[in-house]
Amino acid sequence: MPGFGHSISHSHVRSKRRFDVNVQKRRYWVPSLGRTVRLTVSPRGIRTIDKRGIDVVVAELRARGVKL
Repeated sequence: MPGFGHSISHSHVRSKRRFDVNVQKRRYWVPSLGRTVRLTVSPRGIRTIDKRGIDVVVAELRARGVKL
């Protein structure tokens, strides 16, 4: 969900703007499933997957009931 605020110019005129969330669609090969999955993840999520491994992250998502 985006945040909202103001862009403030040099003359201090305020105009509305959006702070969009930095998410990307990434494809990961999951050996335990034998296929690729497409996830919409944040940069922090990408780092978590790189550190812990895609199998662990996918197992946690499936335990929570997320459909992959």
